[in-house]
Amino acid sequence: MARDMSDKEILKMELDQLQKEVKTERMPVSVTAKELSDWVEGQVGEDPLVKGIPEDKNPYKEKGGCIIS
Repeated sequence: MARDMSDKEILKMELDQLQKEVKTERMPVSVTAKELSDWVEGQVGEDPLVKGIPEDKNPYKEKGGCIIS
């Protein structure tokens, strides 16, 4: 895609992207990491990777064996 564009078009695209990024609200990692950690700990009770999947609701449970005769 970039090969089809002139240098001027590429620079305009980069400028547009930088203008979007400047408007993005920034927060310190110390704040967002704490929020993320709290959210993950709050969801742990519903997480199937931690809690496991009940056998009756497991879509990957083997329904039956294969019999070769």
